[in-house]
Amino acid sequence: MAASMESINRLLASGQYKPLLALLKGFRNGVVYGAKVRFPHALVMTFLFKGGRLYDQFRSILEATYTHSRNLGLFVLGYKTLTTGMKWVETQKSQHHSFISAFIIGYLVFGRYNKVNEQINLYLLSRILYGLLKLAVKRGYIPKPKKDPFPIFAAVVWGIVLWLFEYERDTLQPSLKSSMTYLYDDSNKWRDFRDFLLYNNDKAW
Repeated sequence: MAASMESINRLLASGQYKPLLALLKGFRNGVVYGAKVRFPHALVMTFLFKGGRLYDQFRSILEATYTHSRNLGLFVLGYKTLTTGMKWVETQKSQHHSFISAFIIGYLVFGRYNKVNEQINLYLLSRILYGLLKLAVKRGYIPKPKKDPFPIFAAVVWGIVLWLFEYERDTLQPSLKSSMTYLYDDSNKWRDFRDFLLYNNDKAW
C-alpha cells in the first residue's frame, strides 16, 4: 500500500500526464466547491422557508447539493477539456478559447432549467455586469467616476428590487421573493408577544 502511494506521488510530482491529471483535479475541485457552497445555503433556506417532513427537507438539501456539485464538476471538466484541446490544435492559447469553451459547456450543463442552475446563473449575471462596467472604465470606453460610484450602485439596486417586490412581485426569483416576504410582509403581522418578538405565525394578522 505504501509502495503504491509512493509511486502515485512520484507520478504526480514528475509532471507526466499533467494535462489529463489537471482535468481530473478540476472535476474534483468543482465537486468539492459546489458541495461546500450549496450545502450550508440549502440547509439554511430549507429550514427557514420550507415546511414539511424532516425527511423531505433533508432530501431536498441533499438533492440541491448533489446537483450543484455535479454540475460544477462537469462544467470545470468540460471547460478544461475544450480549452486544452483548442490550445493543442492551434498550438497556443487564445482569448476566444475561453468564451467558446464556456459557451458550449455552459449550454450543456447549466442550460437545463432547475432551481440550482437558475441561482448559479443569476449569481454570475450580477458579477459579470459589475465586471463589465469596471472593464469599460479600465479600457477607457466610459470615463472613470470622480467619486466612488458604489453608493449610487447600491441605491439603484435596492430601489429597483423593492419596487419590483411591491408592485411586480411575480417577476422575482422565488427564493428572493420568500426572503423579502419574510422581511417586509411578515413583519406586519402579529397577535401577541410571541408572534411579535420570538417567531412568525402565518395565521397572525
